[in-house]
Amino acid sequence: MKSIKNNNIHKPVKMSNLGRFLLLGIIILSSSFSLSNKAFHAFHTSLTEMRFNVKSKSFEVSLRVFTDDLEKVLSHDNQNKKIIVENNDKNDALVEQYVKKHFMLVNSKNQLKAVQYIGKEKEGDATWIYLELPMSEALSGLRLKNDVLIDMFEDQTNIVNIFVKEEKKSFIFNAKTKIFTIDF
Repeated sequence: MKSIKNNNIHKPVKMSNLGRFLLLGIIILSSSFSLSNKAFHAFHTSLTEMRFNVKSKSFEVSLRVFTDDLEKVLSHDNQNKKIIVENNDKNDALVEQYVKKHFMLVNSKNQLKAVQYIGKEKEGDATWIYLELPMSEALSGLRLKNDVLIDMFEDQTNIVNIFVKEEKKSFIFNAKTKIFTIDF
């Protein structure tokens, strides 16, 4: 029978509290990076620019949202089917349907203005959504609704900058304020 020698047995390394803390930090950081390739963000916001084109008598709209937020809301609205937003994908109809439901302009006669979906473009961690809203009447007494992503994220904030000629007006939409009256 062979005997076991103690010189081949390694004892656990004793670590100081600082060493344990650093090791735990490294483990947490490495596991968080491996969870997803996407960057996480701690806030939910969109930025919209509306420019009135005098020649075409329409608002040209650029709406910027975080792509992962858009994917989450589109997936939720489609029986939790995983929706991935990319350039040249087949999700334009879903994006158009969602935006037309959550971004609306009503004129002074209480008539809903048509929203024409132009397209979308993914850029980094954001997606730009392009719209056009024909507007042949006066630009006073308009009501703008923007509750994009507010149905998914209660802390969602939507910033809208509207430019008419040389004048700029800015509005902040959130769960408490989803509609503003606009006069130029």
